[in-house]
Amino acid sequence: MASYYIALSLHILGATIWAGGHLILATTILPRALREHRAAAVSEFERSFERIGLPALAVQIVTGLWLANHLLGAPGNWFHDNPIAHVIQIKLGLLVLTLALAIHARLRVVPKLSDDTLPTLAWHIRLVTVVAVLFVLAGASIRFGGYPAFGG
Repeated sequence: MASYYIALSLHILGATIWAGGHLILATTILPRALREHRAAAVSEFERSFERIGLPALAVQIVTGLWLANHLLGAPGNWFHDNPIAHVIQIKLGLLVLTLALAIHARLRVVPKLSDDTLPTLAWHIRLVTVVAVLFVLAGASIRFGGYPAFGG
């Protein structure tokens, strides 16, 4: 049981860092950078945040998979029709979306980042922030039994 609480604590700390960092970026750094047409402000924050944000995301992935296995057993059980499995399914979908946005930003948006292209990166930042908050809300729902059946 102790390993469950350690994994859950690390998972929550990772989520706090990941979601909190993106909320700070989206609500304070980004609006100012857009007003001032200064992509460098976002780049500076990203460089600093990546040192703790990416490891936090990695911790969330590892602990999230472990927690899902602890709660539901083998990955095949993660796709059953029960409230906890629904949360796992939602979180896996959000993870795929996060990774897709990160890959697209890293390969397509960041290499061309300038003051003129900052609005494109801004949409990525906003989307990743919304997804991060949805991750937190989905995870918190497990405490209350997960989500009922889709469509019913």
